[in-house]
Amino acid sequence: MGVAALALTGTGLYTPAQSITNDELVSSFNEFVRRHNATNASAIAAGTMTALAPSSTEFIVKASGIKSRYVMDKEGVLDPDVMCPRIPERTNDQVSVLAEIAIAAAREAMDRAGRTAADIDGVLIGASNMQRAYPAMAVEVQDALGIDGFGFDMNVACSSATFALQAAADMVAAGHARAILVCNPEICSGHLNFRDRDSHFIFGDVATAFIVERADAAKAGWEIVSTRLKTKFSNNIRNNFGFLNRTAPESAGAPDKLFVQEGRKVFKEVVPMVSELIIAHLTENAIPPSSLKRLWLHQANLGMNDMIARRVLGRDPMTGEAPNILDEYANTSSAGSVIAFHKYSDDLKPGDLGLLCSFGAGYSAGSVILKKFARA
Repeated sequence: MGVAALALTGTGLYTPAQSITNDELVSSFNEFVRRHNATNASAIAAGTMTALAPSSTEFIVKASGIKSRYVMDKEGVLDPDVMCPRIPERTNDQVSVLAEIAIAAAREAMDRAGRTAADIDGVLIGASNMQRAYPAMAVEVQDALGIDGFGFDMNVACSSATFALQAAADMVAAGHARAILVCNPEICSGHLNFRDRDSHFIFGDVATAFIVERADAAKAGWEIVSTRLKTKFSNNIRNNFGFLNRTAPESAGAPDKLFVQEGRKVFKEVVPMVSELIIAHLTENAIPPSSLKRLWLHQANLGMNDMIARRVLGRDPMTGEAPNILDEYANTSSAGSVIAFHKYSDDLKPGDLGLLCSFGAGYSAGSVILKKFARA
């Protein structure tokens, strides 16, 4: 007996109510810069300290293509004295904030897939930053939704969604579950240094979700034709925040360890890695790039996405062929490619092929070939 075909059947999206434009973010950042430079004017004049440079909307758009972002707390981010989201800690008997937004996205995914809790056997949380070490958020989401089965968390940074999709597909194919719910809650504003000119604009907050199940049991959706994963170690994107920070004597009183990257190196190294992965994946499946109706790529940088699409297709992508949601959502880590898929897949027809791809820190990359189907 051959392996049953698998399907991605339903996506969900939770978008925070608050958003920040580039103009608002720049105004806050530049006020922080003004205060910093004024306070340290003597040291700057003496040459013992370097003046901070202001940011601009033009710089942000040119560097990334980002025009706005959704956040859980706008006031804290824009306050020059705070420059960090303020999200009150919850008691242990309350649903945690990351689980809460995952649940919101999950409910939409289940509704779109025509599934209830009784149809699902597992929950995976794939995200860049977990709220705590344990209990697993996936088990918390499982409990809140009334799913009888199992759950666990996994982190492969920006590739967490595609790696979780692969894990879910493998378990469904092996008969360990009938269907698995995958959630990607990302409060990226919590790990972003809003005082760093080179990165203060990059991230936004969001949650996505989708369901993986047997294609023959699904009412409609996308057949998972093939998946490929790749990792290669690099320090060029890093977040050193962790429970061992407090154990290092030299770290006493030091600033929080947050997201850092060497953007130019990342661009130079990730573009060829991802392009080659996608091209090889398509070749292995005897699918010419010209057969793809859409590329749903990780949403980190518009220039990077355009170059990857150009290398894969062998030409400039046509309007809508490699959709961009950066202008509205910014980089939402693991959720970015799923947002693009959620918003720009319904118009395609049964039989159409598309490719979902995420990539990021690690380095990591996941490629998923999808084929739309529908049943009467």
